[in-house]
Amino acid sequence: METSNKRLPLRFFSKLLLTAFTFLLSICAFAQDATKSVDVNINTNSGGGFFNSIWVWVVGAAVFILLLVALLRGNGSRRDA
Repeated sequence: METSNKRLPLRFFSKLLLTAFTFLLSICAFAQDATKSVDVNINTNSGGGFFNSIWVWVVGAAVFILLLVALLRGNGSRRDA
């Protein structure tokens, strides 16, 4: 019987702490501002940027392939002594 009396304040404190934490979380959830709206317009014809040009992609792909070939060839070299 003595052990149950020692655990009673601990159980009460843990339930109180859990209740307080749940209450604070609900206050935080209700405090969120739901009136903001985001307007996204994807139908713009402002010319974009340089990355919309096809030659930029072709040159970038060519440079990438050249770097890839150079790196892969460098790993296969052998030294003859």
